Amino acid sequence: METDKTTDDITSEEDTPQQEDTIQQDTDIPETTSDEEDAVSEYNDTASEYAALEEALSEANDKYLRLYAEYDNYRKRTAREKNETYQNASAKCISDLLPVIDSFERSLKSECADENFRNGMNMIWGQLKEFLNKMNVTEIEALGKEFDPNIHNAISRQEGTDYDADRVCAVYQKGYMLGDKLIRPAMVAVAC
Repeated sequence: METDKTTDDITSEEDTPQQEDTIQQDTDIPETTSDEEDAVSEYNDTASEYAALEEALSEANDKYLRLYAEYDNYRKRTAREKNETYQNASAKCISDLLPVIDSFERSLKSECADENFRNGMNMIWGQLKEFLNKMNVTEIEALGKEFDPNIHNAISRQEGTDYDADRVCAVYQKGYMLGDKLIRPAMVAVAC
């Protein structure tokens, strides 16, 4: 009975492996498409992660640059403030010392019988002048110069002097500068 197979059975047996192959091929095609879609999806995910990381890096770099610029500005500002504070403190100290220097200079011009005392006073005056030079304190040249209201304080006008008009003809109190900063203007008389 096994030999009594009909041609239909044989044909159907032969078709069956082909149908299985066809069915298997049909399922293989979607699997290949699914693998490609997975690869494309994974690539897109990686690309989006890469873009997100680049954006985060860009933001971090921007924050770093801003922080660096802010720190640099802070450093420059504090250095400038420190320098200004030092100059203001020096100017205040010198300003308070100027009346003593004026008195000391007047005392040197007075008569003195003791030559040793006079020599001691001159040595002290030399030390004071050296100190002023170290502190970058300079005397304002006024006598004979053109009157400048920025550095001279005119307290009188004098006629009939040997000086041209608007020239300083007398200095009553010396003026001083600390670097380029005015500590005290010179008190002067101006020729008419």
